[in-house]
Order: sequence, then structure tokens, then C-alpha cells
Amino acid sequence: MNITNKKLFANFFELLGIILLVFILFFPIVWIILTAFKSGNDVFSLKVIFTPTIENFKTILGSSYEFGAYYLNSIIVVFFTLAITMPLSLLAAYSLSRFNIIGKNVLLFMILATQFIPLVINAIPFFTIFKNWGLLDTPIALIIVNLGQTIPYAIWLIKEFIDGVPRGIEEAAEMDGASKFGVIWHVIIPIAKPGIITATVFCFVIVWNEFMFALILTNQKAVTLPVALSYFVGENGVIWNEMAAAGLLYAIPTIIFMLIVRKQFVKGMSAGAIK
Repeated sequence: MNITNKKLFANFFELLGIILLVFILFFPIVWIILTAFKSGNDVFSLKVIFTPTIENFKTILGSSYEFGAYYLNSIIVVFFTLAITMPLSLLAAYSLSRFNIIGKNVLLFMILATQFIPLVINAIPFFTIFKNWGLLDTPIALIIVNLGQTIPYAIWLIKEFIDGVPRGIEEAAEMDGASKFGVIWHVIIPIAKPGIITATVFCFVIVWNEFMFALILTNQKAVTLPVALSYFVGENGVIWNEMAAAGLLYAIPTIIFMLIVRKQFVKGMSAGAIK
């Protein structure tokens, strides 16, 4: 086999690998989209051509499923979790990056160590606490639980970006009369914006997809979308067409959010890779 044939052989397998990867990544997405517009009889049909229908969306958005309420619960939990997480994490990350705090390395390790603990271990303590406080089946319980996951993660990620901001820029701003909060607002946030956006995206995904605590701590009023999707599994099997329609609606906020912040997110990921 000469060099030309070897290159063609290698290129063939490279192309084949790319095709397989694309198929593995996009097949579930395509299947969900197609199934969302199929009737119950067409879900497992081998027919390539079928008559699209929006009855699945009408059904899940009807009063029987209360899908709109679940959607609103998810949005409320995500919004308030991020609204609390990002300011607190930014201030904490700045303090850990710029101030000489006694035992700072130990504190950083303790913050990171909270992520090593399996979440299921905290399920019973949280359930007991929220039951005593009367917070079961409320968005507040889910927000508190999610803060325990998002704040440590955001602190570590944002701190890495703040560490890369030259101190000379801050000193110049302080010489011009800027306060610490002024420095953070006018210097740190604009420069570290890609890192902050990246942390926001990851925290959004964590909270939006959180299932275990939402299942344990809610029952009816505060049920979120990940738990609501499990309602399509019944005694007679899975209602695939309606679940696919619900899954499609479930993915819309994530897609919109990523489209809005995609440029800053790519910058943040690229900067993180360089670090």
C-alpha cells in the first residue's frame, strides 16, 4: 500500500468517525423533534413520511397536565437562584482573589470539598429541615438547595478569571477615586465578563436540569419541569409522543439562553482552556 492509498484510507476512517459522531449526537434530538409531531400510532411506525400534528402540544398545555405551572416553577427557581448566586459568588471570588485572608487556601479547599459530597447524602437532612420550617413543596426550598450547588462552583470559576485581571488596572482606577465596588463594577466585571457568563451558563444548566431534590422536596405546587417529564410514564407504559413534545418545550429556554450569551460563553471557555 503506497502513501497515497494510506492517506485515502486514513481520510475515509476519519470521515466515517465524524459521521458516526454527528449521528450519535444529533439522532436523539432529531428523534425528539419528529416524535413531538407524531400521533400515538406513528411513534413506532417505520414509515418515513407521516402526517404532522400539534395535538401533543395541545394536550400537554391543557389543564389536565398543568404544564404551564411547572414551567413557571422552573423559571422562578432558576431566576432567583442565579440572581442570588452570581452577585454573592462575584464578591466572594474577588475577595479570595485580591485580599490576604488568613487560611485562604483552606477556605478554598473547603468550598471545593462541598462538591465532593454526593448530593443524595443531603436529601434526608434537607427534607427534615424544610418539613420543620414548612417549606416543603415550595420554590424557596429548591432555591436554597440549588444555592448549595451553584455558589461553590461559581466562586471557583469566577476567581480563576479575576486572578487573570492585572492589578495595575485596579490601582489606576483607585487612584482616580474609584471605591472597591466601583472597581468591581467598572473594571473587574467588564474584563472578567466571559468568565462570569460562563459560570452563569453552567449554573443555569445545573438548576434547570436538577431532578433529585425537585422530586424529593416537591409534591404538587412547586413541581418543576424535570419532575413533570416523569409524569408521562404510567402503568401502561410511556406516552412517547407527549413526552417528546414536553421535552421540546423544555429545551427552548436553554436554547434561547445559549443563543443570547454564545459569544461570551465561547470566549470564557477559550480563556479557561488557555489557563
